[in-house]
Amino acid sequence: MINHTMIVSFDQPLPDSELDQYLADIEQVMLDSGFVQSVATGRHLPVPGEEAIPALIATAIVQVAVADMDALAKAFTAPGLHEVIAHWQSRYPYKVAWANHEALV
Repeated sequence: MINHTMIVSFDQPLPDSELDQYLADIEQVMLDSGFVQSVATGRHLPVPGEEAIPALIATAIVQVAVADMDALAKAFTAPGLHEVIAHWQSRYPYKVAWANHEALV
């Protein structure tokens, strides 16, 4: 199994309801692809002073589990995925960093 872990960092704060909807939209489009085994999402838990660190600081984390690299590649071509990304990018610009890895123990 391969995990695709995304660190999502919105440029500006967004309302909780909007972040919830973004995470739900990403989760649904990935599950609808038929190529993923599971999707888990969560909010970043900030610590005081982290905004002073010159790094990409998460707003949320998205982790997608797939059977193998072929399934991961196919998931990136899921119908509707790029539309969901474009929709949210146009409303609340964000950056993403990610890592593909085996399960962490």
